Amino acid sequence: MITVQNTVNASINKVWDFWTLPEHITKWSFASPDWHTPYAENDLQKGGKFKSTMAAKDGSMSFDFEGEYTLVQPKENIEYIMADGRKVEITFKETENGIEIIESFDPETQNPEEMQRGGWQAILDNFKSYVENN
Repeated sequence: MITVQNTVNASINKVWDFWTLPEHITKWSFASPDWHTPYAENDLQKGGKFKSTMAAKDGSMSFDFEGEYTLVQPKENIEYIMADGRKVEITFKETENGIEIIESFDPETQNPEEMQRGGWQAILDNFKSYVENN
């Protein structure tokens, strides 16, 4: 598994809402400024499905990021299986510096692991910035 992490200076309630509500997901779930997420849906429960569309702002390409939840422990843990069968585990932990988010995922085989780690870390960094500035 590949792991990325960050600490967000906000309450667990705010972090949880901004991570899980579609109206917030569309504001932070992309890896670079030339991409965006114009659509998101999220049924946050075991067996529930989620989908967000990530797209280049110039319209040159887009893809759906989707999967099904296998575990939801509110404000603590989320686990899901992506559409391609890879597993993801996310932990939210309160610390004296804020909410530590640790996200681990199975790598795919098309791109180098460092590139995948960089992309997922960039999205997590976007999340931190969005939460702390809104």
